[in-house]
Amino acid sequence: MRRSIFVDTSAWYAMTDADDADHVVAQAFIAALDRPLLTSNFVIAETITLVRDRLGHAVAIQVGEQFRKKALAEIVRITEKDENAAWRIFARYRDKEFSFVDCTSFAVMERLKLNTAFAFDAHFEQYGKFIRLPIH
Repeated sequence: MRRSIFVDTSAWYAMTDADDADHVVAQAFIAALDRPLLTSNFVIAETITLVRDRLGHAVAIQVGEQFRKKALAEIVRITEKDENAAWRIFARYRDKEFSFVDCTSFAVMERLKLNTAFAFDAHFEQYGKFIRLPIH
């Protein structure tokens, strides 16, 4: 089995919002993907909030229920060690606009030795340790 691909909020949102500029690319990427998906509880929280803010509460509930059923991806919980590693990343990269959730994603990916993120967020490339897909 191939290593999991970490899914960022930007990808979850693009898959959810048919009007998103990256929606078609996201859908095609997922359809062709031959790797298991993995995401974090922090990314889920950020995704549900973003969906609620932009698409409404009802859509956020639908997305949240899919996450709760684990129908979309394996969910990794952020540990205290991940939070501490994320804080070090967040504090170190003052020249970047990484969110704290981005930093927790980096920490989880490092812990699990994942090198690929499904994301439309350039921060994964800016961090310098990961491959961001899809390339478009």
